[in-house]
Amino acid sequence: MYRVTIQNETSLPEFRDHVRTLIGARIKPRDVTFSTAESADLFGETPPADRKVPAFTVPGAYVELAQVVLSHRDPARFALLYELLWRLLHEDRKLMSIHSDPLLHKLRHMEKSVRRDLHKMTAFLRFRKVEDDDGELYIAWFEPQHLILGAAAAFFIKRFANMRWSILTPDGTLNWDTNALSYGPAVPKAQAPQDDAMEDWWRSYYASTFNPARVNPEMMRSEMPVRYWKNLPETSLIPGMIAAARARTGAMLDTAPTEPRKNKSGDIVMREFFASDAPQVSVIAGTLAALRAEAASCRRCPLYGHATQTVFGEGPERAPVVFVGEQPGDQEDLGGKPFIGPAGQMFDRALAEAGIARPMVYVTNAVKHFKFVPRGKKRIHQKPNAGEVEHCRWWLERELTLIQPKLVVALGATAVKALIGKDVKITEMRGRLLTIRDGLTLVATAHPSYLLRLPDAAVKAAEYGRFVEDLTAVARYLPEIAKTA
Repeated sequence: MYRVTIQNETSLPEFRDHVRTLIGARIKPRDVTFSTAESADLFGETPPADRKVPAFTVPGAYVELAQVVLSHRDPARFALLYELLWRLLHEDRKLMSIHSDPLLHKLRHMEKSVRRDLHKMTAFLRFRKVEDDDGELYIAWFEPQHLILGAAAAFFIKRFANMRWSILTPDGTLNWDTNALSYGPAVPKAQAPQDDAMEDWWRSYYASTFNPARVNPEMMRSEMPVRYWKNLPETSLIPGMIAAARARTGAMLDTAPTEPRKNKSGDIVMREFFASDAPQVSVIAGTLAALRAEAASCRRCPLYGHATQTVFGEGPERAPVVFVGEQPGDQEDLGGKPFIGPAGQMFDRALAEAGIARPMVYVTNAVKHFKFVPRGKKRIHQKPNAGEVEHCRWWLERELTLIQPKLVVALGATAVKALIGKDVKITEMRGRLLTIRDGLTLVATAHPSYLLRLPDAAVKAAEYGRFVEDLTAVARYLPEIAKTA
């Protein structure tokens, strides 16, 4: 049995050097054990250093996965990553796309756990101001689940570049002096400041955004786990606000509604987006049905003013795949369901040819209201702008959070922008599997409305064929969505 001692647990270059030596010596995963410097194995041989390590390449997806999983606390992560690498090199080069494989599934789950921990750190870390010889210093205490201190550094440097700060954790400290980053040893929580002048501000802000009519304690604990409460000033208010929620809701219902302001002609004047009297959505729903009901009264952007209704997504609560389009069209706006117009009919036909049962998938749009310009008796589709896509992303993110799909299919560039936050050409992404937040897998293809607009019949037939091929690849990737006889 060979042994490998890892000095820097989260270092991808160090891990890469070790596994290159192992691969060069043809040491199989079952014949090697990994340990850290703190738990070094005293038994076993050191792998022989082979200067003639054969050149080999690995998929970029493996490198991305390893970079994240190395921050997981599970000591087995090194062995699991090496086993996956061995199988990629000796069994199946396409293993990274076989998500039903138990080993890859376990590593993806570990990756998701690390990414979730990083997200929670950026959301639930609170700085407190102190004074030292150099002036103001902001200190925060955080207890991460995984070894994410180094991975989180870039976020806080970018977010607080001009502020001196230190983040203290049981694993070590992170210090930024506005010019350079440094690491320090772990410290006890007692050395972190417990209060400052901003505590009351946080409590006031949280209380002002709390909506008693939409209280869902279970979902609240899911989004803000109790383990973080002890370090957040605002959470001391939660028990009291939940207890008083019913009485506050009753008072809201008893308040007389206000009438929208009208101009001289009697037409309702559109409220300025995010004006002080505009209704705000601050809801965390626990089911798709509840989220759909909340979206029916959405006022997050001005598109609601002319649309007939909100067109929410449709499909199973736990659909394995979610298709995301751009926005509802004329018929969808009138019918209240996504993809029922001409583009939807083409979409259904392509699904059938690809062997996908539409009742097995969830279909939604990046924007939930129909944007159009009137021309005579017709309403002509208008592409939503970046602000409208961004503000409607609030709903899309919560749909994905509740459904937890294995795959998201972006239909068109607007859907891609809503999912990854930047403009990317479909021609650059088409057919590629991309891992986005929390390990979710994304693939992009054309929107069926694009096919309808192609003037040349031969080109339209060819592009439709490519569209069906893309959907067929989705069916192969997720066999559980196959059409039944």
